Amino acid sequence: MIRAHLPFATVAVIALVAAPLLLEPFRLGLLAKYLCYAIVALGIGLAWGQGGMLTLGQGVFFGLGGYSMAMYLKLTEAGGGLPDFMVWSGVESLPALWAPFASPVFALGMAVAGPALLAVLLGTLVFRQRVRGAYFAILTQALAAAMVILLVGQQGLSGGTNGMTNFFELFGQDLAQDSTQRGLYLVVACVLGGLYLATRQLVHSRYGRLLVAVRDGEDRVRFLGYDPALVKTVTFAISAGMAGLAGALFVPVVGIISPALLGVVPSLELVVAVAVGGRHALAGAVLGAVVMGYAKTAFSEQFADGWLYLQGALFILVMTLAPKGIVGIAGRLRRARTP
Repeated sequence: MIRAHLPFATVAVIALVAAPLLLEPFRLGLLAKYLCYAIVALGIGLAWGQGGMLTLGQGVFFGLGGYSMAMYLKLTEAGGGLPDFMVWSGVESLPALWAPFASPVFALGMAVAGPALLAVLLGTLVFRQRVRGAYFAILTQALAAAMVILLVGQQGLSGGTNGMTNFFELFGQDLAQDSTQRGLYLVVACVLGGLYLATRQLVHSRYGRLLVAVRDGEDRVRFLGYDPALVKTVTFAISAGMAGLAGALFVPVVGIISPALLGVVPSLELVVAVAVGGRHALAGAVLGAVVMGYAKTAFSEQFADGWLYLQGALFILVMTLAPKGIVGIAGRLRRARTP
């Protein structure tokens, strides 16, 4: 039992103790951003790796959570007035949609509940019609593209192409202070750790075994009297809620949310990260998000124009030579060393 939890405990110590002490504030902020992406990847690992639902639109749910938090921050800074981008856009009064987001409880609740409810609606409509495989993937990708178009066209409501930025304060704490950013990193790391443990427990439960059964033989599960559509909808909603929470944490960490962060390309990048890490293992999804986030930063600094090509080549290599990703390679090497 102790050996089974040793890897998680080791990673937790490194993340919570070593990283804040060893990394400079800028690098710690980057790591916090990677961990936000890892939360989204964890949800993709649950939906795709365990449930067989290739979702190419997680950026939509990430963006809904991010915009919910951004709306709260903007209203706090406005002090009862209009956010700066609304003033520039000629908006004369606060839209009714914005008013409830002055409450941090409502904003955080909607950051999770909003994406989850959208996923329930979409899942109910789609899975009841037995849409799956590539058709489901294309549908979620189209949702991401449509969301970007909607946000870009609502300059006075969402900030348009530029999105929302210039956040200065969170719950009375100055976001420019290193201590605040260090605290945000610890919050993100703890949330990721807690969600990983909860998701791992879910996967190893009876529900998790049923989810895998739906993935491997949906028609057989239906003949046994279960409702695959309900199982998939619940899982899809859980993954969407994770993405929304990640978006809410991302905004104060990075300081911006815009349509460019939730479109088709960011959603595809997250799927690639999960595939590289290993989609059938939750730890692989988290590892892939961190590794790909770091690789994107490192290579973009040296080869700004070539990163996307390298990313695509890496995805092709992993899917053809190591379908189980980094975790699969590590497991194969471990078995090879075992006498």
